[in-house]
Amino acid sequence: MASFVNHYCTICNDDEITKIAVTWCTECEVFFCENCEKPHKRLKLSKSHKTILIEDYQNIPTFIKEISIQCKDHKKMFELYCSFHDSPCCVQCLTDKHQRCQEMKPLSDIIQQVKSSAFGQNLETDLKDVKENLINSVKYIKSRISTNNIQKTKAVEDIRFMRMSIDNYLNQLEQKLLDDLESKHSKLQLSMDTLVQQIEQRASQIDQLQSKLTDLIQYGTDLQIYICLIDIDKSSSRIANFIEDLERGDNLSEKNLNITLSSDLQSIIEDVKSFGDIAISISPPTLQVKTRKKGQAQQLVPNITDIEQIKPFWMYVMTIPKFPLLIKACVVLPDDTFMILEDMQLLLFSNNVCFVRKIHTFRDCPYDACYARTNIVAVALGSAKKIALVDIEKNKIIKIVRISHNCDGVGVDDNRMVVSSDQKSTLINLHDMCCTILQEVRASNIALFKGNIYGILEINNASRVSCYKNNGEHIWTFTHHEIDGAVGLTLDRNGFVYIASASNNSIIVLSPDGKRSSSILSEHDGINCPSSIDINKESGLMMVSYDLSSYGDLESFDSAFVYKIPNV
Repeated sequence: MASFVNHYCTICNDDEITKIAVTWCTECEVFFCENCEKPHKRLKLSKSHKTILIEDYQNIPTFIKEISIQCKDHKKMFELYCSFHDSPCCVQCLTDKHQRCQEMKPLSDIIQQVKSSAFGQNLETDLKDVKENLINSVKYIKSRISTNNIQKTKAVEDIRFMRMSIDNYLNQLEQKLLDDLESKHSKLQLSMDTLVQQIEQRASQIDQLQSKLTDLIQYGTDLQIYICLIDIDKSSSRIANFIEDLERGDNLSEKNLNITLSSDLQSIIEDVKSFGDIAISISPPTLQVKTRKKGQAQQLVPNITDIEQIKPFWMYVMTIPKFPLLIKACVVLPDDTFMILEDMQLLLFSNNVCFVRKIHTFRDCPYDACYARTNIVAVALGSAKKIALVDIEKNKIIKIVRISHNCDGVGVDDNRMVVSSDQKSTLINLHDMCCTILQEVRASNIALFKGNIYGILEINNASRVSCYKNNGEHIWTFTHHEIDGAVGLTLDRNGFVYIASASNNSIIVLSPDGKRSSSILSEHDGINCPSSIDINKESGLMMVSYDLSSYGDLESFDSAFVYKIPNV
């Protein structure tokens, strides 16, 4: 227990008077003596402030006392919350750092339920899970070290046994092999020992976070709890990401010491030039780690429920390569990099939409593209009646899927891929590549979301947006004069449908039930004949292509904007 320290009245101290403080105001962050506390309670601006006795203030952990409820840059009270930057801010922050942010909310609305919210409970569970992951990882790696030691011993025995049956001619080769074994085993064990140290270090960090969380819930104010929960969440996220990185990489893979003895040892003097080989084989780990929820601080912020609340704000414009672009499809990848299907080429762009490299050039004319799974993009090859699955890391086509009809549009959700045309569509199970014809689903462009199929089709000079079940059963169709010459569609994670309306130079959003629409981008935003659109449902980044050529140009030249959709 901390020793008692006298605190003096802040107000009296300003007048160079020393008086023992009896209370502490958690909102003003000021000490009061008995005399100064009375007017503080009577003032209209401060009578609702919470004060605590000095004895209770002494028991508050230091890290909680250091959490200020004022903006460190402007020395003003936090009054607002920016959902995009995930941080509280004062009024002056609006003009300094958040001019373009459209996700500002009253801080009081965010923190009023913070103690009773699931955020703290989930975070506590996550901390326990991360700690358990770290402990299990250490046990697992130590068991692998023991296994590797046994494998090493077995390898040495095999080497010695063979060595006993041959003459001194093999002495040099034997020693070379043993040295190789020792070197690779040492490196392997050193890397594992280092990894164990890293994991144990993060386990210690989790202990500290757990202790902080306990003290925080017991002693912290709502605002202090909220601010600190965000910090603890971010810290635990980094540690959890460390475990996830271990799982995705090969650090937890079973690296075995294998020895291969030469089959020609019977004729060793004439033929053998090597005693054997030492190799480390890698296989997937048997360790199972618990996953955690990401971005739990956002759980305190209400999600968009009304179509009128969708207000995208501009972030980037594409840096045009040295060659003109004719964009047929754009794809926002999970890491917020971008793919562009340009004429006959598939191109990769960075997070800030700068050209990186060409992925592949197609022989058949491509019409559409979408993200399929890790490092794989599906490309619809139009009248060639084929779908190309392209590995964007290896820069090549890894599989061709042949379809019985034209491939105008393609969409993927989970392990289902739908290929559409204006005559019919095909549903493909990506597990076994089994195909099912959807005779009623007709669309030039298509998107999949939570078991439903969404498509656009131009009929009698009118654009129709339709929704179907994954068996082809029709759910709804939407037509409106706002949607004219629709050539692209996508969905956000809340089920809102975004339409690129080329003839109207606008981006239209439909409600999930297909009953309401709203224009969110237009010519005033620089949108000109948009030809494709895509959204990363996790990050809310939206890419929209547009025609940047001037009236009268003989050729069309495209570019793209990137927007952020709040709370998406």
